[in-house]
Amino acid sequence: MADETRDDESALLSAVHELFTERIPFNKLLGIRIDSMSFESARIRFDFRGELVGNIMRGSLHGGVVSAVLDLTGGLVAFLHAATKAGGGSDREKLETLANVGTIDMRVDYLRPGTGRYFLASAYLLRSGNKVAVTRMELHNDEDSLIAVGTAAYLVG
Repeated sequence: MADETRDDESALLSAVHELFTERIPFNKLLGIRIDSMSFESARIRFDFRGELVGNIMRGSLHGGVVSAVLDLTGGLVAFLHAATKAGGGSDREKLETLANVGTIDMRVDYLRPGTGRYFLASAYLLRSGNKVAVTRMELHNDEDSLIAVGTAAYLVG
């Protein structure tokens, strides 16, 4: 029984991985790759590219890129947790819970210019109820400098 549960969870995580990296056009535009994920945390990586620059004098990421990546990382964690609460049902039914996930509120603190060769965004679940999930997010560069932090609330039910 435990092996079946692990297989089901692994299949769901694989389906979510494919959805977030291959099927969501904006995520593909940003070039995100899921580095790791569980039902309560996730880490996403993306490379620096000239198209993502917001400050041409500094050559740093646009603030909208920073906030978007934090939002999609936090949203991924909120969605994963909501999918586990969906109980039985097929992976397809669990993936359909994504249609119900949306950002309610997000705060981003920009701490340093977004410079680096690549970036890692991480998020973890702070709290999840029947209707709302709250996550904490961080963005680091390739030298492990903390670029930005965020907290977000997501509608999940």
